[in-house]
Amino acid sequence: MNTLKPDILWSLRREMVRIRKFEEKAGQMYGLRKIGGFCHLYNGQEAVAVGCIGAMDRTIDKVLTGYRDHGHALAAGLDPNSIMAELFGKITGVSRGKGGSMHLFDPAQGFLGGNGIVGAQIPVATGVAFAQKYKKTGGATAVFFGDGAIHQGAFHEALNLAKIWSLPAVFICENNQWGMGTNWKRVSAVDDFSLMASAYGVRGERVDGMDVLAVRDAAIRALTDARAGNPVLLEARTYRYKGHSMSDPQKYRTRDEVDEYRKQDPIYLLEQRMLAMGAWDESKAAVQDAEADEMVEAAVAFAEASPEPAAHTIYEDVYAGEPFFAGGLAHRKGALAWQ
Repeated sequence: MNTLKPDILWSLRREMVRIRKFEEKAGQMYGLRKIGGFCHLYNGQEAVAVGCIGAMDRTIDKVLTGYRDHGHALAAGLDPNSIMAELFGKITGVSRGKGGSMHLFDPAQGFLGGNGIVGAQIPVATGVAFAQKYKKTGGATAVFFGDGAIHQGAFHEALNLAKIWSLPAVFICENNQWGMGTNWKRVSAVDDFSLMASAYGVRGERVDGMDVLAVRDAAIRALTDARAGNPVLLEARTYRYKGHSMSDPQKYRTRDEVDEYRKQDPIYLLEQRMLAMGAWDESKAAVQDAEADEMVEAAVAFAEASPEPAAHTIYEDVYAGEPFFAGGLAHRKGALAWQ
């Protein structure tokens, strides 16, 4: 880790700051009712997405995640304007205003979506990894999920198949220690999720999810193994500073607990590491912060100015290929009476 070039360190900080600023602004916009529906923020967990996705080859690798997907989408290179527009439900959003917070999607960036169903992305990602192996693309698939999802049967089935078929898959459990309002230790028979890998002959590794450099190192090892046909399970022990969703009053945990974890803020920890390595520059950090502020303000302005989806688009993107109602209902009188 200490041999990393300063430009890599600054790139990692930039990505984490961009995510933090974006999430703070998304929280504000939700409070102003500009954003509706579900909204799960990523504050505190930035090191996991940035460390893992930053280690990937985005020309051939694929990323899938769950409903807390804003950070992964930004780390994977999705346009912040289009992400914010999606949160606003606008036609210029990455999912044309139909997916909202939980269903960001951009295959051009290798980002195959957030998923609103707990753990549902895990078998889908396993299928993507199978396609990569079948087509000999040389790519790997990283799938992110929470500590609540690791107890879903789909996780165990997927891990088993990934091992049997030697798939290039990296399973990343972001253990933020609270599944909605229940502490993970109350619902898990083990307190080290990486041990679950051994049941399927898969290598498991636990990493400090608040340390972006440790996550990056673990991801590089995992991706190397995965490309060789050896799937890996990573448990990134992290912490979310916000509630499970924007509607969560967080009465299940104390302010002291949250404050204690704020001392392990992943951005602060990286800055302290850079300071110790002689790579810190206060003026450069200020520039990064200002650029992130400008990014989120521009994203909100873009979302505000974007149009709502036209009524006929509700019938589009339902099937692969030409939608039945292409052109809108105005051109298909009596269409609702079809067969």
